[in-house]
Amino acid sequence: MNYSMRVKNCCQSPMRKFHPDAEEAKRRGIKIYHLNIGQPDIITPAPYFEALQNSSVETLAYAPSPGTPSLVQQMRRYYRNLGVDYAMDDILITAGGSEALQILMNCILDPGDEIIIPEPFYPNYHSFVEMAGGVIRQLTTSMDQGYSYADREKLERLISDRTRAILFTNPGNPTGAVLTEPEMRIIADVAKEHGLFVIGDEVYREFVYNDEQLLTIGMYEDIADNAVVIDSVSKRFSACGARVGALITKNRILKQHALKLCQSRLSVATQNQLAAAALYDVKERYFNDVRREYKSRRDTILRRLSAMDGVVCAEPKGAFYIMAKLPVDDTDAFQKWLLSSFSHDGATMMFAPGAGFYKTPGKGRNEVRLAYVLCAEAIEKAMDVLQAGLFDYNQK
Repeated sequence: MNYSMRVKNCCQSPMRKFHPDAEEAKRRGIKIYHLNIGQPDIITPAPYFEALQNSSVETLAYAPSPGTPSLVQQMRRYYRNLGVDYAMDDILITAGGSEALQILMNCILDPGDEIIIPEPFYPNYHSFVEMAGGVIRQLTTSMDQGYSYADREKLERLISDRTRAILFTNPGNPTGAVLTEPEMRIIADVAKEHGLFVIGDEVYREFVYNDEQLLTIGMYEDIADNAVVIDSVSKRFSACGARVGALITKNRILKQHALKLCQSRLSVATQNQLAAAALYDVKERYFNDVRREYKSRRDTILRRLSAMDGVVCAEPKGAFYIMAKLPVDDTDAFQKWLLSSFSHDGATMMFAPGAGFYKTPGKGRNEVRLAYVLCAEAIEKAMDVLQAGLFDYNQK
């Protein structure tokens, strides 16, 4: 039997591909500190569960394909507080930010079309682009320059007659880089002048640690037809399992095409949307508390990594990830060894090997992405494991 080249060219997720090894380690009684997946241990706000419990729906029917009006209205109110006024039909509810990206790529890419993405980037971008027949043109960034990429010359050097879009995550996954407003303006101007879509994956918007203004690519009225926002309740409200996101744009034609794909998959889960709408009623205090908690975790992991021999990292400005270079040749092999052959005080730990965050061959082989999604005490213990593991691995 034959299989498509598109699916053959998709790679396994570096965050999840060691799941079988982790399960085997657990069967041997090993405790695992999971810093490999961006699954926060922050408690999901109670209004989500209260809305589920208080639902009076007698027949669980399909939701409207564009999304339930109550959730769309709540998102509109959220964006008005950021200074952006979206109409009801500007917001299409999706099964998480991932489905929003899949729908978008299938709307804007033909086979061979190109999309510019700064690397290292979220690995699933590769699959979303590949399945739409597109090609990633990577803009390589570096740790020593703070992973900056808002450079007109570098962006324009990558533009060809097949370029259709620029995609970035802000705040960054996996780097924690945060765009300033002037940097965002540069990207907006390049997209406008070259007739490109500019896609802001903004699911980590609330998580900035130096009192930066919360920004969105949707704030620029002069690129209303170019701008697309990808959003989600997963990280903002620690509700990853709700699988509720949004594709947001004022581009009338793009909305019409995206709606066809929303209709073809029928709808996002009705109850999840009704409950997600209640999340937008949480007070600003919630975000302030969560930001403080993540900042404490960031400071903890940064302090520990910076003190390890041979480990190099830069301070993340946002999101809840940090990239680090380890004193090993291959972090895939190191992760496999940590799970199959090592424990420290009955525990081991997981990260996401760095190569999967790059398109450039050979890059990231000695890097890892660590998600500081556990409490500071657990992060300390995970760093104890990593430090001991690096020592033993290099001795052997």
